[in-house]
Amino acid sequence: MIKIKSQKQIEKMQEAGRLLASCHKELNKLVTPGTTTLKLDQFVENYLLDHGAKAAQKGYMGYPYATCASVNDEVCHGLPNKRGLKEGDIVTIDFVVNLNGWLADSAWSYGVGNVSKKSQALMETTKNALYKGISQAQVGSRLGDIGYAIQSYAEDKGYSIVREFIGHGIGRHIHEEPQVHHVGERNTGITLKEGMVITIEPILNQGRPHISLKQDGWTAVTYDGSLSAQYEHTVAITKDGPIILTEQA
Repeated sequence: MIKIKSQKQIEKMQEAGRLLASCHKELNKLVTPGTTTLKLDQFVENYLLDHGAKAAQKGYMGYPYATCASVNDEVCHGLPNKRGLKEGDIVTIDFVVNLNGWLADSAWSYGVGNVSKKSQALMETTKNALYKGISQAQVGSRLGDIGYAIQSYAEDKGYSIVREFIGHGIGRHIHEEPQVHHVGERNTGITLKEGMVITIEPILNQGRPHISLKQDGWTAVTYDGSLSAQYEHTVAITKDGPIILTEQA
């Protein structure tokens, strides 16, 4: 069942989203060559606790960390570790904030130091694809419109889209209905209604869309070893258009 949120509930989620966005803003300063994703994970957990919130995904289905930290060919759900980041790496930090029982979810890809033009193009295209999808998050539009906007843009630029990991509804729980696919056809899927809150979170690969799972049981990687990037926002559907609850100031 899709849970429709009231304006007051959306405002509470936006408070969580603003905190999440402020944390990402601080992370942007910390992602440097030599730092570790474990240090970044510890920073996020402490930052949220210092602001009266907690990392919602820690403990979710047994997940042991506050963030997912995915580097280079890691598509998503990478486990934070003690390996130092290298100049030119791409690292995606994904986490969910629980503030007073209401959640917000956002992932952001960061270039470590100076990245190649190809890596920069991948990140820019992925971010643009996210906003193409958000532009379709309108009352009366359909979920397929979001997927079509993302897919047509990304594939026209020569990138592939990971199918296995999708967006979702969110509110008091990390994963609610509906499922939000990043590929699709226009005028298909459920109709978007005022008060729905969803995540849109496309993952683009430089190579093929196929993935495999590492032995840790969590980390998904590109099957061909190509680079991957992801950007995600939590978005409320309103009569005045989409509101990005996790927008960075």
